[in-house]
Amino acid sequence: MSSALLGARISSTARTSSVQTLGKCNVLASPASAVRGITGRSIRSAPLTVAMAQKITKKNAKGKQQEVFLGVKGNAQLLGMKGADLETDIWKIRVQLMKPVTWIPLIWGVLCGAAASGNFEWTPRDVGLSLLCMTMSGPLLTGFTQTINDWYDRDIDAINEPYRPIPSGRISENEVVAQILILLAGGLGVAYTLDYLVGHESPIMFYLAAFGSFISYIYSAPPLKLKQSGWIGNYALGSSYITLPWLAGQALFGTLSLDVVILTMLYSIAGLGIAIVNDFKSIEGDREMGLQSLPVAFGVETAKWICVTSIDVTQLGIAAYLAFGLEEPVYGAVLLGLIIPQIIAQVKFFLPDPVANDVKYQASAQPFLVFGLLTTGLAIGHHTTSVL
Repeated sequence: MSSALLGARISSTARTSSVQTLGKCNVLASPASAVRGITGRSIRSAPLTVAMAQKITKKNAKGKQQEVFLGVKGNAQLLGMKGADLETDIWKIRVQLMKPVTWIPLIWGVLCGAAASGNFEWTPRDVGLSLLCMTMSGPLLTGFTQTINDWYDRDIDAINEPYRPIPSGRISENEVVAQILILLAGGLGVAYTLDYLVGHESPIMFYLAAFGSFISYIYSAPPLKLKQSGWIGNYALGSSYITLPWLAGQALFGTLSLDVVILTMLYSIAGLGIAIVNDFKSIEGDREMGLQSLPVAFGVETAKWICVTSIDVTQLGIAAYLAFGLEEPVYGAVLLGLIIPQIIAQVKFFLPDPVANDVKYQASAQPFLVFGLLTTGLAIGHHTTSVL
């Protein structure tokens, strides 16, 4: 709910990748022509943007050189996917810092939690409450997370990605601090308002928002800076991606139980695996910056098996729980059916070369994982209503 720490890590891995390529490519003349991160595949710039791209090389998992391109896309800036433009107004830069592309998983998590409550109805009131909760989770608190992550990475970005909004000077430090405080206050304020609107005796929405914001802070800020640790940092990503937004959606329309909290925390182990996928493309940069990502700590071969095991075993265990623990065999079978394409994508793309094929794997497998989340939420909601 609180934060797209996952997006923060994706952003971080993109900027660490630049450590290994900075010396291999010329500095772009204009910040408008710069692109952050390496996607692992060729990119063509949009016709109405500066059509400029640089060809560079990087090593894949087998140590072979492969050509990739740093391209430019016009709509990427507002999604938080490339650096500040000299002529972009301050409000567009503010939105860029909030990285709207990272709001989607948190909004989906709220939807899964609402489904799990068993009490959501398609009435104007419930739809309005859910949209307000999604606004809190996405634009406000995820925006807070992304902005504070860029704030604490500003010195590194000044070296590796000087075209980003903060080091490029397109937005002042005072304006960034103000944005952080406004987004945090807005998110906490909306959380408390939701507690009031649904009549919570204890402000559970506020507590969840405050806890998630705290996790966001210690993920990016020293001295803890959780993202420096492969295990702790990636699990923090998984929990922010799954547990917190789910609990927010469920608490809004129902009640939280210990078994649901445990289930979502276990599901976050799959989120840990998702986070590891994003670490493979920045191994050299992470190593130079002292970040103990799992590929750095264990090597590519071991880390890729840790990744797929955490994703697959977690989901298989939850499918078994739905079928036999909750006695919802249909939902368990559906979840199992959604796991199989993920395993196929792992065998076809990820396991042969996680560095070169990370984008292909995520595009092929993750839609099935997120629909598996919704299937689990619907199963819990159906079980809740059937026993009442």
